[in-house]
Amino acid sequence: MNKKILIIGLGITGISCLKFFLKKKIIPAIMDERKDLQFIKKIPLYVPCHFGSLNRDWILNSQLIILSPGISIFNSLILEAQKKNIEIIGDIELFARYNTTPLIAITGTNGKSTVTNMIANIMEKSNFKVSIGGNIGYPVIDLLSFKRDFYILEISSFQLETIKKLDIYIAIILNISQDHMDRYPLGIEQYRNFKLRIYQNANICIYNSDDILCYPKIFYNKKKYITFGKFSGKYNLSFNKKDIYLKINNKKIFNFNKTKLVGIHNYLNSLAVLAVTDILKISKKIFFEKISNYKNMDHVLQIIHKENGVTWINDSKSTNISSTKVALEYLHKKKRIWLFLGGYDKNCKLYLLQKYLQKKDNIKIFCFGQLSKKILSFLPKAIIVNTISEGIKKIIKLVQFGDIVLFSPACSSIDQFRNFKHRGNEFIRIVKKIHKYK
Repeated sequence: MNKKILIIGLGITGISCLKFFLKKKIIPAIMDERKDLQFIKKIPLYVPCHFGSLNRDWILNSQLIILSPGISIFNSLILEAQKKNIEIIGDIELFARYNTTPLIAITGTNGKSTVTNMIANIMEKSNFKVSIGGNIGYPVIDLLSFKRDFYILEISSFQLETIKKLDIYIAIILNISQDHMDRYPLGIEQYRNFKLRIYQNANICIYNSDDILCYPKIFYNKKKYITFGKFSGKYNLSFNKKDIYLKINNKKIFNFNKTKLVGIHNYLNSLAVLAVTDILKISKKIFFEKISNYKNMDHVLQIIHKENGVTWINDSKSTNISSTKVALEYLHKKKRIWLFLGGYDKNCKLYLLQKYLQKKDNIKIFCFGQLSKKILSFLPKAIIVNTISEGIKKIIKLVQFGDIVLFSPACSSIDQFRNFKHRGNEFIRIVKKIHKYK
């Protein structure tokens, strides 16, 4: 590879690509719009660097650009480079050009991390050697160092923007709803089109038959298609009084009420996982065992404190409307819910929550962050707080026995926090601190 290579974006992904090229005795140039960079000390002195802005000359004189997922392909300089026919790919595509290990790849607006972890747990129990990478786990380039039976990739729409030929054994789309609309100027159809790219070079496509946006636009004879859904699909659910069953081809095989799983969304996630385990011929016994004992990931409907009949729940991974609606639907029978909403505006139609929330007299809303005034404009009974700490201090004086305090912001965290984990951990820290000293 004798091309003039430029890596744009020096987060974990950019550093992994830099190390990859240096191992091959290729010296790329690197660039980042930020000046204060966490990994700056890891860069050898002989590597050309430009920090603090995007250098137009460097970009337009490159022959291959490795674009980190945080940099939009709709950036004006990136569009200019595309017009000059400069090759622009991401780390997923770079990985694809060297990978020979079979891939299971998962995308969707919500549930990606849960399904990725569920599949990995079940496959490991079945003596498959696997590693997780992509949007969680290792940067995908680092996976090339591990000899595995399968790599399991969680892939975001940002990462799918720059793939060209990613060969996948099993590709899954769990669901598609409004998210990252600040990134996609043409709206949800543009967002969907990037999600659908996961099917391009997949042998087997698994998709949610309840969600028309997940359907492939073209069905090919050479591919196999498998469906799951709440009421339709090969793998679906059956509701009988208090019991919820997993069905395959309309035959009940498992009662979800015997599991530790929380919420219908996780039952649907399990259907997608079962489809994968059936393809791999993993025994149902192992599937049932692992699913029965699977607990929600941190920051997903995570109960963090119970005191005096009041339950505090951290759902910080809720960064879009649909995930907050899932949380509220799960808790809908509760006496009263104190809901934290707010954060960074991704240009999603947050007002769509208005109809849902206005009908619920038992939901009291505290809003924070960049979007607080916008939330107040369509939910006038909401209370604005400057920080989550301020909100917690107010709520703790108002809660009564049987109440739920739900931190499910429906927005990105980057206006006040590094990421959703930082936001969730701060919520946990403040709740525990206030209860300790109250």
